[in-house]
Amino acid sequence: MIHKILIIDDEEKLRSLLARIIKSEGFEVIEAKDLKSGFKKLEQTDVDVVLCDVKLPDGNGVDFLQNIKRSFPMTEVILLTAFGNIPDGVQAMKNGAFDYIVKGDDNDKIIPLLYKAVEKVQLQKKVQQLEKRIGDKYSFSSIIGKSKGIEQVIDLAQKVAKTDSTVLLTGETGTGKEVFAQAIHENSNRVGKSFVALNCSTFSKEILESELFGHKQGAFTGALKDKKGFIEEANGGTLFLDEIGEMPIELQAKLLRVLETSEYIPVGDTTPKKSNFRLIAATNRDLKTESDEHRFRSDLYFRLNIFEIKLPPLRERIKDIATLTHYFVKQFSEKTNKKTLNIADNFLQKLENYSWPGNIRELKNIIERSVILSNGDTLTSDVLPYEMLHQPEKNTKSISAFSMQSIEKLHIQKVLNYTKGNKAETARLLEIGIATLYRKLEEYNIQP
Repeated sequence: MIHKILIIDDEEKLRSLLARIIKSEGFEVIEAKDLKSGFKKLEQTDVDVVLCDVKLPDGNGVDFLQNIKRSFPMTEVILLTAFGNIPDGVQAMKNGAFDYIVKGDDNDKIIPLLYKAVEKVQLQKKVQQLEKRIGDKYSFSSIIGKSKGIEQVIDLAQKVAKTDSTVLLTGETGTGKEVFAQAIHENSNRVGKSFVALNCSTFSKEILESELFGHKQGAFTGALKDKKGFIEEANGGTLFLDEIGEMPIELQAKLLRVLETSEYIPVGDTTPKKSNFRLIAATNRDLKTESDEHRFRSDLYFRLNIFEIKLPPLRERIKDIATLTHYFVKQFSEKTNKKTLNIADNFLQKLENYSWPGNIRELKNIIERSVILSNGDTLTSDVLPYEMLHQPEKNTKSISAFSMQSIEKLHIQKVLNYTKGNKAETARLLEIGIATLYRKLEEYNIQP
C-alpha cells in the first residue's frame, strides 16, 4: 500500500525539494501552496500525513491544524517553521500535531518522522477496523431471525439501548441472552468502553465476592496482591451479570447497595470506591417466584426489573430454524474446510419438529456435529442424534368439543390471554410447572 503525504508550503523550491526526497522513499506526494488548496486536497484524497508550514499567505498552520484533526482525525500533521518558536511549538502539540520541526535545521528528521507518523496512522486504522468488526458482530442486525417474537424483542432492546436503565434479560438457557447484552452495549452511549461479563453460577460465594468487588492484599489466604473486581473494571461501561438468580443472597445486598449509591468496598478494605456502570442482568429463573419464596431479595428484584426483556425459546421461533440452520451450516462448513453443504428436507423437518430444550445453543452444537459427521455434499437426517430421529410425532388429531382435553385447552388459552402471553405467570396461575405448560401448548397446538 502506497502512503500519501500532503505538503502545504508557499515556498515552491522548498516544497519541490521535500517532494523529491519523500518520493524517493516510495511515498506518493501531493502538493499545495496554501491552506485553502491544501484542505481541498484533503477532501479529495485519503491523506496519511500532512507536512504543513506554520506561516502561510492565508493563515497560520498551528490554527489550521485544529481544522484538519476535526475533519480528518486519522490524519497526522507535522508542522514546519522557519524559526523555532517555543510557544507555537507548545500550542501545536496541544492542538494535536505529531511533531513540530524547524525547516533546514531538521531536514534529516523528516523521513524518520514520516515513517513513525505513518505507522501511527496504520495502527489507528487497524483499531478502527477491529472496533467496527466487533460492533458489526454484536449489532442488532447480526441477530438472526424474522419471527414476530424475535422482532418484538429486538425492538424493545433497541429502545432501551440508548438509555442507561438497568435491563433484565430473561428466558431459557441458550436463547442468546449474552448476544443481546452485547448488542445493547454496542448500541448504547457507552460503546467503546468496557463490556465485562461474569457468570454468577460459576463460582462459590467467596470467590464470586472477590471477582465482583475485588480484594485487598492479605484479605484472605492466597490474596497475595490487590485485585480489581468486575465492578471496577466496568467503570464507564457495562457490567453483564449472567445467571444472577444463582447469586448467593448475602451478596445480593452488597450488589443492591452498589446499584443505589454507585459505591462498593473491596473485600478486606474499609475505604469505599465508586464505579459508574450500566448493569445488564440475565437469568433463566422466574425471579418474581424466587423473591416470593424468599430465595431472591425482593428489593433487588424490583431494582433489576426496571426493564425486562423476555427472549422467546426456539420452539416459538419455528420459522427462524431454517435461517439459523443455513447460517450455522455455512459457518461450520468453513471451519471444517468443507464446501458449504446442502440441507435435505428431511433434515430440516426433524429440526423444526424438535422441542429444543437447549434452544439456539443446542441447535448450534447439533449443526456442528452434523457437519463433522456428513460424508457427502448434503446434510440428511441420518446424521442427527438418536433423540431427534426418534422423537414422537406431534399430535395433530382433532379434539372433541365434549372432551376433557377440549376444556383444558380452552382454559389454558383463557389464562394465557389473561396474562397477555406471560408463560411463567400462566403456569403459576394454573398451578403447574413451566415445562408442563410448554408440553400442553405443543400438544394442543396453542399459539400464545
